[in-house]
Amino acid sequence: MTETDVDIDIAALRERALRSLTTARDRTTLLTSCVEGPDLTAQHSPLMSPLVWDLAHIGNQEELWLLRNVGGREAMRPEIDSLYDAFEHPRSERPSLPLLPPAEARQYAAEVRGRALDLLDGAAFSGTRLTEAGFAFGMIAQHEQQHDETMLITHQLRKGPQALTAPDPEPAPPFTGPAEVLVPGGPFTMGTSTEPWALDNERPAHRREVASYWIDTTPVTNGRYLAFIEDGGYEQERWWAPEGWAHIRQHAISAPQFWHREGGQWLRRRFGITEVVPPEEPVLHVSWYEADAYARWAGRRLPTEAEWEKAARHHPGENRSRRYPWGDADPAPAHANLGQRHLRPAPAGSYPQGESPLGVRQLIGDVWEWTASDFEPYPGFAAFPYKEYSEVFFGPEYKVLRGGSFAVDQVACRGTFRNWDYPIRRQIFSGFRTARSAAETV
Repeated sequence: MTETDVDIDIAALRERALRSLTTARDRTTLLTSCVEGPDLTAQHSPLMSPLVWDLAHIGNQEELWLLRNVGGREAMRPEIDSLYDAFEHPRSERPSLPLLPPAEARQYAAEVRGRALDLLDGAAFSGTRLTEAGFAFGMIAQHEQQHDETMLITHQLRKGPQALTAPDPEPAPPFTGPAEVLVPGGPFTMGTSTEPWALDNERPAHRREVASYWIDTTPVTNGRYLAFIEDGGYEQERWWAPEGWAHIRQHAISAPQFWHREGGQWLRRRFGITEVVPPEEPVLHVSWYEADAYARWAGRRLPTEAEWEKAARHHPGENRSRRYPWGDADPAPAHANLGQRHLRPAPAGSYPQGESPLGVRQLIGDVWEWTASDFEPYPGFAAFPYKEYSEVFFGPEYKVLRGGSFAVDQVACRGTFRNWDYPIRRQIFSGFRTARSAAETV
């Protein structure tokens, strides 16, 4: 590689880091400027932080990792570190903390960003694992986008009039393709050892053997899920895992979150507006227990995490795993519904340019998809750069979600990206698709 090639690579990395950081900050600004101060400081759900906490936490993490760890700078506001330590204070306690008020939080985050961009201008992207290929800048962009998604969830939970707007996805003709696709058995490469900004739980790449299985061509739709409801799915214990049955009974759950029945039809609340549940969209705001119960009712099951990733990444003809279902190119608008470009999933069967080599659609974007798997480390896992990102969450308490949603930016969404949550969670932008072993009969 020549010096010119190195210069071009560094320039490209710097441009990618700048673009990713700027996109994230523009979104943060939108999410925290579209409501008045009281909505920023209020806690809209005990499951979520006040929006103003997320805003200052974003700045604090950026200062910690870019300015202090990469740049070697002295702490700007060391007295606030503990306030914005996500592991020191649970979300339910954060409203009672002496948080920075909105104007001060904005000023702090902006000052950190200005210094971080100065650091980026001279970054060499080499020397340590944290700086190699701009990892630290990519990690911070992903962190901010993840909190942007969290803040979007808070907006969904917030009571009151609509504060956010976005165009709807393009109308799509009714999907008339096959309901399921056969994924041939055999080994494939799961995870990554080469994606420069991949996080620790995505690493290392390793071989997995998966038996042949069938997987839904599209995520399960509202219309299909309504059939489960109308058939008494929430009243029949036989479809539910014991813990799930106890949970829905205790909390009187009888439909996806934000749904209610009125005048003989199902309505939903979406970012401050009430509308008829669209039957063609992927179902949203369901827990793992609900997804699992539907799959049992349908005579199917949730795919394992390995099955999901093989469907999303493996190219049988090339005998390799690709970055995305459509190939190795970064997502474009024709591939997937990402980045809060819309405030809802696109109709099932949308984005034919984003389908996998086997014809599976919408594996990236639209809705996070629950899998059957617990969140566990890959063989050879090593925590980096801190164990609290992934390691402390490993175990059967958390289920894995894959694929991202309309609320996820492309910087935090890959074919290898892993998300996880408690199986009772419903406020997240979660849906699912089902699978069955190839040996099973329909």
